[in-house]
Amino acid sequence: MSEIPRRAVTRTAKLATLPLGFAGRTALGLGKRTIGRPAEAVALEVQRRTADQLFAVLGELKGGAMKVGQLMSIFEAGMPEELAGPFRASLTKLQEAAPPLPAVTAHRVLAEGLGPGWRNLFAEFGDRPAAAASIGQVHKAVWHDGRTVAVKVQYPGAGRALMSDFTQLSRMSRLFAPLMPGVEMKPVIADLKRRLEKELDYTDESRAQKTFHAAYRDDPDIVVPAVVAQAGNVLVTEWLDGTPLARVIADGPQERRDRAGLLLFRFLLSGPVRCGMIHIDPHPGNFRLLDDGRLGVLDYGGAAHVPDDLWWALGRMLRIGTLGSPAEMVENAKAEGFLAPDAEVDADRLAEIVVAHAEPFSVETFRYSRAWMRTETQRGLGMASDMRPGGLLRQLRLPPQYLAVSRALSGCGGVLCQLEAEGPFRAEALRWLPGFAGDAPDAAGTA
Repeated sequence: MSEIPRRAVTRTAKLATLPLGFAGRTALGLGKRTIGRPAEAVALEVQRRTADQLFAVLGELKGGAMKVGQLMSIFEAGMPEELAGPFRASLTKLQEAAPPLPAVTAHRVLAEGLGPGWRNLFAEFGDRPAAAASIGQVHKAVWHDGRTVAVKVQYPGAGRALMSDFTQLSRMSRLFAPLMPGVEMKPVIADLKRRLEKELDYTDESRAQKTFHAAYRDDPDIVVPAVVAQAGNVLVTEWLDGTPLARVIADGPQERRDRAGLLLFRFLLSGPVRCGMIHIDPHPGNFRLLDDGRLGVLDYGGAAHVPDDLWWALGRMLRIGTLGSPAEMVENAKAEGFLAPDAEVDADRLAEIVVAHAEPFSVETFRYSRAWMRTETQRGLGMASDMRPGGLLRQLRLPPQYLAVSRALSGCGGVLCQLEAEGPFRAEALRWLPGFAGDAPDAAGTA
């Protein structure tokens, strides 16, 4: 493959193999069941084969298709274990790697961005990519001044491919229902489309990373690599060694899992206060736990600006969720746009949901876990099943101004559950959410 498949007909054909393949495997499963194999064993086999094909196709297509797969890999902690088990290994593959592009294609992008003499900028350059992600791959190299650097090269045709991916994936959103039960995928895919279009702009990503780097330059716990150079579809940053967070999740000792979880949470909450931005792509492939215990953070293409008043309002909502009465929770939900002003809801039912989600911040120390996430997911499914005209689900909404923040924090929660991390998360919320600490609105934006 010389570049990302970009013709709509080619990509559509690949995506079309998914429902056809699923139907075929289901028929095969029914056939095997008739000759005596237990239904449970047949179902697991069909799930495993479906997972293998689903993520092989998403990984090969890269672009928007792979981004959807990465998003789902964050939320697998909330799936029922009997469903999550067969998919977990396939989901994790998308967090760290994808099929690489040939060296000749990467060289072409480098020449277009850095100029025909691009090799003179490097003392060494590794043609074999060190990592491959949704819209680009990373090469390890040595800059001409001796610094080890990461060279991000965007896949040719990525922009055109995105449009095709999201159109098709929106139509096939039902295929993802077993992986994210109770979640309406079409709005999620639409939001991903907007964000991924932004990530295509490496100039914007470079600007965001410089902002984060300046804010965390002297931080003892968080490392943001410096930007070395950027031109066209090439971004060069300082290289970060360390253990990928996916590996910490898989087999890291509890102490390192707790450390990584606390620092991840601190980084996301402190960003709006320290630099007015939040990192909204917290899948494990974007983080490294360094040998000295610091957390390294990569990939700022999805960073979003967060106004001070929005951050204060979020903290206030959390405070009401831990200390307020049911009536106060309803009033605040209406004020922030989560409920229509004239909505009539069961205040106690709303409070039950809000208090459950605020639990990590109502105690001094909390342990995130897959079991806790599954419980909350089932609670949400129970709410979703109430489709009466006055049902709570029909009246809840996510205001547009909260969309980016919600994606960041919910993704972070999924990773914390994968880590099974325990820590003083309430103290971090008190430190970085002025509204949660009870400060005045004009206190937001101060460290």
